[in-house]
Amino acid sequence: MGEAPPKPAAPPWKTAIFLACALAAAGPWCRTDVALLSGMLLALLGWTAFPAHSKALSKWLIQACVVLLGLRIDLSQLLHAAGDGLGLAIGTIVGTLAMGLLLGALLRSGRDVSLLVSSGTAICGGSAIAAVGSAIGAAPTAMAVSTGAVFVLNAIGLWTLPQIGHALGLTDAQFGAWAGVALHDIASVGGAAKAYHPGDGTALEIATVVKLVRVVWIFPIALAAGWWWARTAKADPAAPGRGSRQPFPWFILGFVGASGLRTMIPALGDWAGSIAQISGVGFQLALFLIGAGLSVRALREVGWRALAQAAVLWVIVAATSLLAIRWTT
Repeated sequence: MGEAPPKPAAPPWKTAIFLACALAAAGPWCRTDVALLSGMLLALLGWTAFPAHSKALSKWLIQACVVLLGLRIDLSQLLHAAGDGLGLAIGTIVGTLAMGLLLGALLRSGRDVSLLVSSGTAICGGSAIAAVGSAIGAAPTAMAVSTGAVFVLNAIGLWTLPQIGHALGLTDAQFGAWAGVALHDIASVGGAAKAYHPGDGTALEIATVVKLVRVVWIFPIALAAGWWWARTAKADPAAPGRGSRQPFPWFILGFVGASGLRTMIPALGDWAGSIAQISGVGFQLALFLIGAGLSVRALREVGWRALAQAAVLWVIVAATSLLAIRWTT
């Protein structure tokens, strides 16, 4: 059998529009929600270009921006912030997983989809879905449906959370903690925190640390899910094969390493404003590229049961975490 023919390149006019919109999305005058919406609009119009490269670049940008933010906070501040948020992280992660699996059973959204939606909501959206899905050998359809459901809600949260935070008079520290818990992926967390108070990096710093404390849980939860699914598969000969190698979020170590460098070279603190600006631009461009990866087919694959499970679970997590943050800070 011969190799499949390569996909035709996008017409020059589509490429020009896509690149122009990408440059505009990365500009300091653009907002994070506008960057995401621009990418989604181009995708729905069929005006995207470089889809494979965009997906890889968005992932690299998110991880690079997270590592870069480590240069803004020294290790003592990092450990203090992580320690303060550890109890909230454990409580919300365990509670979200338990509540999500219960909702999945009630809505009959499917065993794999239920776990993937719960993991994505509890930890960090698409990254957690990819890791846990790999560990349990989930079908591509289940991965697509779960990612699509979480993506839709993530976009809504990016636009609505800053408005709610301002309406409730949340401080930058409170909003940063809330965004780190209530939003699914790191790009949206960074985008919402940056939009909340563009002239101050407090919300962005706290949101990043809170989210990274949660991201660390990808590895043990993926391992536990793979072990449990493999164990149950032995009792069911018809079940698909389970347990493949899951990726480790190495960028977390890069963030800690950058924080260590900031501790050893205090003069890096003088560049905090520039670092925040550069990382903010990176997050905006990543959100544009993520939005450009949307498709009508992906929207159709978001079954109502999975979307209902993800929506109810997200509202519960956002509301309870907001109450906890306001009560304790």
